[in-house]
Amino acid sequence: MEPFRLIIDGKRVPTKQCFEVLNPATEKVAGLAPLAEASHLEDAIRTAKVAFKAWRDETERKRQTACRKIAQKIEDHAEELAQLLTAEQGKPLNGLGSRWEIGGAVAWTQYTASLSLPMKVLQDNNEGRVELHRKPIGVVGSILPWNFPVLIAIWHIIPAVLSGNTVVVKPSPYTPLTTLRLIELMNEVLPRGVVNCVTGDDGLGPIMTSHSDIGKIVFTGSCATGKKIYACGAETMKRMTLELGGNDAGIVLPDVDPKQIAEGLFWGAFINTGQTCAAMKRLYVHDDVYEDVCEELVKFARKMPVGNGTDEDAILGPVQNLRQFEIVSALVADAAPKGRVLMGGDVPRHSTRKSGYFYPPTIIADLDNGDRLVDEEQFGPALPIIRYREIEDAIEKANDNPNGLGGSVWGRDINEAKRVASKMECGSVWINKHGMIQPNAPFGGVKQSGIGVEFGQEGLEEYTDTQVVFS
Repeated sequence: MEPFRLIIDGKRVPTKQCFEVLNPATEKVAGLAPLAEASHLEDAIRTAKVAFKAWRDETERKRQTACRKIAQKIEDHAEELAQLLTAEQGKPLNGLGSRWEIGGAVAWTQYTASLSLPMKVLQDNNEGRVELHRKPIGVVGSILPWNFPVLIAIWHIIPAVLSGNTVVVKPSPYTPLTTLRLIELMNEVLPRGVVNCVTGDDGLGPIMTSHSDIGKIVFTGSCATGKKIYACGAETMKRMTLELGGNDAGIVLPDVDPKQIAEGLFWGAFINTGQTCAAMKRLYVHDDVYEDVCEELVKFARKMPVGNGTDEDAILGPVQNLRQFEIVSALVADAAPKGRVLMGGDVPRHSTRKSGYFYPPTIIADLDNGDRLVDEEQFGPALPIIRYREIEDAIEKANDNPNGLGGSVWGRDINEAKRVASKMECGSVWINKHGMIQPNAPFGGVKQSGIGVEFGQEGLEEYTDTQVVFS
């Protein structure tokens, strides 16, 4: 098996050692990733710093054109990337799986390439002229998670490149292969050193976050890791965009048609097998429709085939890694005796189960705040359902969490749904859907779910420093 290579200064760079990347559906080796040493990371940062001097001076139009060419490269290699993504991440090729993720990467790149950072005139009168300029920060360090390794790489890299920065990317050690290939393709378009990729263990992260030559860190991942990054970057006063964990609440109002919302509820909770920061992690349902919503949701969920991602019929895949599988298993095991298991929840131990980190879609009713599956982010295919009688009580319980990434309200009366939405403490709220992010709408969390926003004009501006010129 030919190992992958680091991408530094536009070149494929070998390493002394490699590490195995497992296919979570089979637990067999999907590929060999290069195990970078600290010296490789230093080379990548130095290369990006040198490349920045020329890249920042390129015209915005040239950078936009480069981003469009990247979109075309991804599209031209879409099936190759999707197959590789399924092999290492586990998600199915079809449905909202690998092919969808690669298509999303193309669309996101195309949209971001259309954005601009024009100079703004704040004042121009007999007292003088005041201009606001957006200037690139320098070298951006991107630290990626394992749930959407291609799409989130695009979210980090494209706005950085478009705004004139250079980038050093560190993928998750669980899913480095597709990102390496993605960045190799980018380097067929971009000047050498603009985007570099270094893979290895988690020891590379602290070097990046404390490095004096990295001006900004963008990270998507857990709250615990985000806090460490935030603290580590304080010494050098790094700019930060941190999109951290969520424990998104959905609130179902009493006027819903349970049959109508069942599909939306399912995908809000179980997209990517529940391994999504902005997935719905807990569901509050009014007493009047509680049993009917439970019944219709379970009825829809039972139709969803779970299997190896290479099976064209599979809609849901495995949990991506053993550690996460065990987290989900422990939370469900804690919740099952306290609630009513409507489906799933019965998983054999590692010593007796078949290969693959397959966890059945699990729905547990009659839980409440204070239960671990409600309070903690499961990041997997398990949904707790909580009964409520007064809407203000549901709002209070939805907000009673340190996270605040997303939330949703489900109801026929849109004005009432919006009223409830306005009281939810989260960065995004959806009405009669959940988690449907889009490239023109800023996305980010409140409370402990992160700092800054991604996407759209506001997200692009986060990759710049402001300079005000008085004349």
